Amino acid sequence: MIREAMTRWTVAVPALALLALALSWGRDLPVPVMVIVAFLLMGAVLAAVHHAEVIAHRVGEPFGSLVLAVAVTVIEVALIVSLMISGGPQTATLARDTVFAAVMITCNGIVGLSLLAVTLKRKIAVFQAEGTGKALATVATLATLSMVLPTFTTSANGPAFSPAQLAFAAVVSLLLWGLFVFTQTVRHRDYFLPVEVEGRPMREDDHAPRPSGRTALVSLGVLMVALVAVVGLAKVESPVIEAAVSAAGLPHAVVGVAIALLVLMPETIAAVRAARRDQVQISLNLALGSAMASIGLTIPAIAVASIWLEGPLLLGLGPTHMVLLALTFVVSTLTVVPGRATLLQSGVHLVVFAAFLFLAISP
Repeated sequence: MIREAMTRWTVAVPALALLALALSWGRDLPVPVMVIVAFLLMGAVLAAVHHAEVIAHRVGEPFGSLVLAVAVTVIEVALIVSLMISGGPQTATLARDTVFAAVMITCNGIVGLSLLAVTLKRKIAVFQAEGTGKALATVATLATLSMVLPTFTTSANGPAFSPAQLAFAAVVSLLLWGLFVFTQTVRHRDYFLPVEVEGRPMREDDHAPRPSGRTALVSLGVLMVALVAVVGLAKVESPVIEAAVSAAGLPHAVVGVAIALLVLMPETIAAVRAARRDQVQISLNLALGSAMASIGLTIPAIAVASIWLEGPLLLGLGPTHMVLLALTFVVSTLTVVPGRATLLQSGVHLVVFAAFLFLAISP
């Protein structure tokens, strides 16, 4: 079985990506080769999250959603740091733009698509308001502390934290994320398990059959290879991404949106698949868990990286983005509180997401 697994594309692509990394590192590559490298980068991202999903099936919910969220965040942090190291002063807002984009994509795009997938098949999407509400409250707190407060603090010039404030935000973000993980996986695990349409808790054996321990170990090894390939190829591709954005005359913030869309694409697919199986809670766990990990892990990582990075680290959002963020949390709260959602809620979330994309291109 393991030999058969080794022939799948999800194993072959990370191996090819690692080989491409070894051959392309530190070299100026022609455009056709860069296109191939870009496809291998995307394939490695998809493969990495696929193997995280295999591990997730092995360990069960809600641990599975946590594995996926952490895997996605590791990729995101690697891409951000790679671009910030190579991009110069113009990347001062890259971390903010990427994290904000991740919050908008997860809380509006993924949630909206997941609810749409369910409500097109059934009239009502049912989930656990207790767990989802706790996740949403944590995301709102992390986003406000990390991306809204820097706009109003006065210790540093511009929408930035002073070193002490950045250290505080990093520690608090990590602590809040850890506290939520403890709540989700130990103290109140039942709040995050899927429910059926009738509201009856779904048994864990209702899920797809779990892979064997050997298969999960193989996936763990391939996942590590894929993540190394993603980190390296992101460094190789970083000049091309920024050059393409500049050539198109788009705002530099589009770079952060592109990173977030790339990284969260597999997460979106996984969430929609779960929703089509009437496992809306898993979709919401994936969406909000990714948003939470994106802030709770990225901000501390960027804070540490800022010791070696040159130039300022601008984390504060502008007025337009703060309005979108506030609207997102108001709409999300009204969606989550009843524990039931309809086609209307999915449409509202998707419209907010469309507004975010439009304003990123045309601010």
